[in-house]
Parts: sequence; C-alpha cells; structure tokens
Amino acid sequence: MQSVRVRTKVDPAPSRWAYRMHRLWMTPYFRAFIRKGLPTFVIVVSLGTYFSNDARQSAVVNGLVGLRTQFEARPEFRVGLISVDGASIDLAEAIRGKIGLKLPLSSFDIDLDAARARVESLDAVASAVVRVRAGGILHVEITERVPVIVWRKGDGLELLDATGHRVAGLAERSDRPDLPLIAGDGAEQAADEALAIYAASAPILTRVRGLVRMGERRWDILLDRDQRILLPAENPVQAVERLIALDEVQDLMARDILTVDLRNAHRPVLRLSPFALEMLRQGRGVAPLETKL
Repeated sequence: MQSVRVRTKVDPAPSRWAYRMHRLWMTPYFRAFIRKGLPTFVIVVSLGTYFSNDARQSAVVNGLVGLRTQFEARPEFRVGLISVDGASIDLAEAIRGKIGLKLPLSSFDIDLDAARARVESLDAVASAVVRVRAGGILHVEITERVPVIVWRKGDGLELLDATGHRVAGLAERSDRPDLPLIAGDGAEQAADEALAIYAASAPILTRVRGLVRMGERRWDILLDRDQRILLPAENPVQAVERLIALDEVQDLMARDILTVDLRNAHRPVLRLSPFALEMLRQGRGVAPLETKL
C-alpha cells in the first residue's frame, strides 16, 4: 500500500522580525544613518585609534611637512631676481635694499604685503605693487613722487611733491635752481597754495626769490632788491592777481618800495625805502611813514 504525501501550505506573510526590519529600513533617518552615519563613525573611531599613538602622529606630521617642503622648494617657485619699474636708478637700488630679502628664496616664504609696505615707507615712493612673476622674478612697480618745490627747513633743504610730502633731502639750493623755494614752519603743509601763488606771480617770477610762511597761516613773497609782499591769510592768490594788475598799469614794483602790505584787501599799504621817504619829505615838507595806494 503506497503512502500519500501531505503538502504543507506555506504562509506568504513575512515573519515578525522581517516585518520590523522592513519598516525600520523605510525610515529616512535610519537609512541615512546606515549609509552615511555608520561609515563616518567607523572611520572616525579608526582614525582616532590610529592617531592615539604619539609616534604615529609625529610620523604623519613629519611626512606632511616633508611633502610641503619638497613642493615649495621646486625650481619653478624659486625667486632669484628683483625687478623694479617706474623708478630712477638710485631709487631702484634703494628699493632693493629696503625689501631686504636674501635671494634665492621660495615664493611661499615671501610676504608680499610686508614687502610692499617697506617699499612705500620710502619718501620717494607714492605707491607700489609687488607681485611674483614667472621666471622667478619679484616684480616691483612703483609710482615715484615728483619733486616740484624746495623747502628750507631750519638749516637744511628738502624736496617736496605737490602735496607737500617729502621726496628727498637736498644738499645745496644750487642743485635744483629750477624749483621754487618756500621756507618757514608749516610751509610744507601749504605747498599746494604756495605753488598756486607762484603760478599767479608769473609776470614777476624772475624777481621772486621765495615764499616765507608766517605764523603757519599766511605767506610773504620775497623779491630781489629786498622787496617783500605781505599776503593775506585768506585768498592770497587773488591778492597776487590784483597786485599784478596794478603793477601792469602803474609799474608799481619798479618803484623804490620796500613792502607792499596786502593783508587788508580794502586798504593795501606801501612802505617806502628811506631814500624815497627823504625825497617825499623834500617834496611835501611832512612825510608820512606810510602812504596808501
């Protein structure tokens, strides 16, 4: 008699464990943790364990430092020459000395901002741009200050630019006879006004010996023949222009006059020489010390 096999019907429903895992996997935070958080945690723990040893730390740091040193020492990063544009020969040499770098040197070891600051600290340099160029060249491009006026400061002479900034010292006045002269305390702070006065004095410029700052507030013009023009503190250029117009009409500055006082715009005053005063006494009998224009 043959035996009959009874087939057991398989339940298609998942087990309780499988169901719970499936539901857990459907959670976004759990999937993010498994995919990113867990690997990161394992890597961090592994690195922490590895670098907990001081010898390993030193080995890794020394290796990285060595790689950086080898990279920075490559020939294409070596600077061996300083090029200066926009400067005279003497100033270019002064700039090279002021930068103070011992070449050859890696470009990574050069502080460009500090080098630019050192260059701009020179009186003759208005501004500078410092950069490393191909071929191992440290290129310095400057704007040089142009001296336009000579300032007599105490017993010394200095060259100033149009803003009154010092450019360089001057040994003798005869070294720059082409530049106008100013003198007095605070004269450098009003250099632009002095230049404007010189420009307004063009018709008598050959007679002008210089400008003197009086009380750090106004100017006197010194002429040859010991003549002096006292300018007001306000609008000195306009005062010079009025004097030039009067001189063209009456040839005023050719007369025997010591001082022309223009400090009072409504009452300019002439101070005559002793000889002119004597002649005036003889002509009038009584000679005043001052006579109005």
